[in-house]
Amino acid sequence: MTAPFDQLAYARRVLRAEAASLDVVAGRLDDGFNRVADVLLACRGRVAVIGVGKSADIGQKTVGTLNSTGTRAYTLDATRAVHGDLGSVHPDDVALLLSHSGESEELIRLIAPLKKLAAGVLAITGSAASTLARAVDAAVVYGPVIEACPLNLAPSSSTTVMLALGDALAFTLVEQRQFTADEFATFHPAGSLGRKLAVVSEWMRRGDELRVAPETDTVREVFAKVRHTGRRTGAIMLTDAAGRLSGLFTDSDLARLFENREDRLLDSPIAAVMTRAPVVIGPEVRVTVALDALKARKFSELPVVDADGRPIGMLDITDLIGLDSHAGETNSQSHLRLIGRKSA
Repeated sequence: MTAPFDQLAYARRVLRAEAASLDVVAGRLDDGFNRVADVLLACRGRVAVIGVGKSADIGQKTVGTLNSTGTRAYTLDATRAVHGDLGSVHPDDVALLLSHSGESEELIRLIAPLKKLAAGVLAITGSAASTLARAVDAAVVYGPVIEACPLNLAPSSSTTVMLALGDALAFTLVEQRQFTADEFATFHPAGSLGRKLAVVSEWMRRGDELRVAPETDTVREVFAKVRHTGRRTGAIMLTDAAGRLSGLFTDSDLARLFENREDRLLDSPIAAVMTRAPVVIGPEVRVTVALDALKARKFSELPVVDADGRPIGMLDITDLIGLDSHAGETNSQSHLRLIGRKSA
């Protein structure tokens, strides 16, 4: 009887084969990469990425990476291009052609018209001797790779290499342009990534959703007078005579008064039982920094104040459920003022 096929072992072989190809290609990179990167960096228009078959799929991902990291790009279908879509190419654009063999007929016939229409024609290919590599202005040539496919036919290692080279070019441009996380966030307003890159002002509760009262009112008066609409928050922000945040009083604080049989304090100024100098955060701080503070100190709410210390919002942990903290966030302490007890 033959031994059962070990799927896990074979999958690991495929992954290691593709990883090995990346390592080999990394060692082969030469000045061709520099020339291609320089042309892309100098591009005043957009990058038209063109591929055929699996290379076209890689091209779509490369376009997405370029667009999200500050290099404007678009895909151009090779077949449609020769039937009129070349009209989308602007004289300031640069064309980037993707082909493992460098002999794709659809791409070869585009080189001459692209040279007339675009500011530059570049390529990523596996063959330095190919028609494509020899005809373009500059090319990243990664050389021969062994496909991970057991038949050595289906594009696998070659497409992984091409994909990684697209990333390498995009991220090289990120470094040279000093593209920032704030700029990246501008292009990612939606989804979990957008939420991680958002700033506090985009997520905080504001206006009628806030519970704000003067610190001179009694606890009873505060709870009798404070009204709000929308999502409920479990904390009341207390202000001094100048309107600056002076303390915080939570529903948990109220419960503790009853638990400790300190009902008499209900008719004392709330300043006597509030949490003084609570942790606060600014409106332009990243949500991930605020989330780190909430999780680390087991807070439920985080007041948001302006430059003068006046309350303008409240960040509630219930609004951020499902949003994971961004690993590696630094300097969060510079945005926070610490206190000795929890706010909830």
